[in-house]
Amino acid sequence: MGDPKGFLKVKRKLLEYRPICDRIKDYNEVVLLRSEEVAKLQASRCMDCGTPFCNWACPLGNYIPEWNDCIFKNQWKTAYYLLQSTNNFPEFTGRLCPAMCEYACVLGINDDPVTIRENEIDIIEYAFNSGLVHPMPPKKRTNKKIAIVGSGPSGLACADILNKIGHNVMVFEKSDKLGGILRYGIPDFKLDKKIIDRRLSLLKEEGMEFITNTNVGVSIKFSQLRKEFDAIALTGGCRVPRDLKIKGRNLKNIYFAMYYLIHSNRYTGGKDLPDNVNACNKNVVVIGGGDTGADCVGTANRQGAKCVVQIELLNQPSECRPENQPWPLYPMILKTSSSHQEGVKREWGILTKEFIGDTSVKKISCVRVDFSTKDAKGCSIMKEIPGTEFEIDADMVILALGFIHPQHNYILEELQLQLDERKNIKTNSNYMTSIPGIFSAGDMRTGQSLIVRSIADGRICAYNIDKYLLNT
Repeated sequence: MGDPKGFLKVKRKLLEYRPICDRIKDYNEVVLLRSEEVAKLQASRCMDCGTPFCNWACPLGNYIPEWNDCIFKNQWKTAYYLLQSTNNFPEFTGRLCPAMCEYACVLGINDDPVTIRENEIDIIEYAFNSGLVHPMPPKKRTNKKIAIVGSGPSGLACADILNKIGHNVMVFEKSDKLGGILRYGIPDFKLDKKIIDRRLSLLKEEGMEFITNTNVGVSIKFSQLRKEFDAIALTGGCRVPRDLKIKGRNLKNIYFAMYYLIHSNRYTGGKDLPDNVNACNKNVVVIGGGDTGADCVGTANRQGAKCVVQIELLNQPSECRPENQPWPLYPMILKTSSSHQEGVKREWGILTKEFIGDTSVKKISCVRVDFSTKDAKGCSIMKEIPGTEFEIDADMVILALGFIHPQHNYILEELQLQLDERKNIKTNSNYMTSIPGIFSAGDMRTGQSLIVRSIADGRICAYNIDKYLLNT
C-alpha cells in the first residue's frame, strides 16, 4: 500500500471529456486520457483492503489493489503484467466496461470509490506508448487446430489464450472486418477502431489466422470444419433483437438499434451512409434506456438530428444506491453517459402503444405507466395511468430493446445443437455443446451480457478446450 492515507487526501477524479461543442462535430473518442501524475494520485486512493471486493466483483478477477499500488510506486511495467495476466484486452474494457468493481470498492461504502476503470486505461495506454506491449508468439506449437466462429470479445479472448498455449487457431468472421460488435456495434466516439486494429495486429503477429467475409454454415459448412479442426468454438454473440410488435410496426424509418449503429460505423469507416438511416434534420425517438440506446442518441446527434428523445418503459432509477441493492452488489441506478450530456430529452415510465404515419412513421402514441402494484410473488405489475396518453413527433424510431437469443439459422439447422430454456446454445460445465468437440462461449452461450463477462467466458472456454484436446 503506497500511501496509507491516500484515500483521505485525494478526491476521486474521473477522466475528462472533450468539450461538447467540439466532439459533437466528429466521431473521435470523447475521453481525454490522464497524465501519469494524476493517475498516480488516483491510484493512491486504493486502500489495499484485506478482502478486495473489487476483485470479487470483477468477472475477470483483475488484481486491482496490486496494480493500483504499482501505479503509485511508478512500477508501470509490473502493473501492466498484472493487468494483462487476467485481462486479454484492457484497452477495450477500460473504455466499455460498466465497472462493477467500482461499485464493490470498500472505499465506496462511505466515500467515492477508486477510479478503477480509468486506472486500467492508464496502465494499458502507458504500456502501448512505452513499448511494453509487443508480439509474444508461443515458442512451441502443438499439432492441434481450433476454429473460432466469431471475432467478438469472447471469440478473440478464447483464440488468444489457445494461441498462447501453442495451438493453431483460425478465427472466422462473417463481416468484412474483424471485431464483431466491437467493430460495428460500438460507435467510434466510445471506441476508436484504431484501438481494435492495434490489438489485432499483435494477434496476427503472434500467429493467429483470421478469415473474414465467411459466414460459417453458409459459405463453409460445419461438416468441413469438423473434418479440418480438432475443436470448434462458437462465439457468434447474441444478435436477434427484441422487437416491439404494435400497430404501425410496418411503417418505414423504424429500425433496430444494431442495424442503425452498423450503418453508422460503416460510414465512419469510409462506406456510404444510406439516406434512410441518416438522422439529419429528423425528429428521432430512441425506445430503450440502456447503453445501446445511449449510443444511438450520441450517433443521432452527430448526424445532425433535429431533436432526440429517449424513452424507457421502466421508472427512472434512483441516483443513489437503493436499500435493496446494498454494497457490494452492482446497483441499478441512474446512468448519464457522455451521449446524454450532448443533448437528449429522457422520459421514463413510458409505454409505446402505436406507430402513426402513412407510409413512414410520423408520430408515436404513448401512455405513462405505473409499477407500484405488486403481485403475490412481490413482482411489479405494469398498469397504464388513465388520462396520460400523449404523442411524440418521430421521423425516425430506433428500437434499442436488447437481444433475446443468438441467431439460429444455419448453425442449428446443420448441427442440431441443444438449446437452453432461453434459446441460447446449451453447454455443460466444460462449455461443450451437445456435440463433442464443439464448444461455445460469450453471449451465444449466456445471452446478452457485458464485454467483461464475454472476455471472461472466452478465457474459461479456452481452458476447457485445451483440457479436451489433451485427452484426445
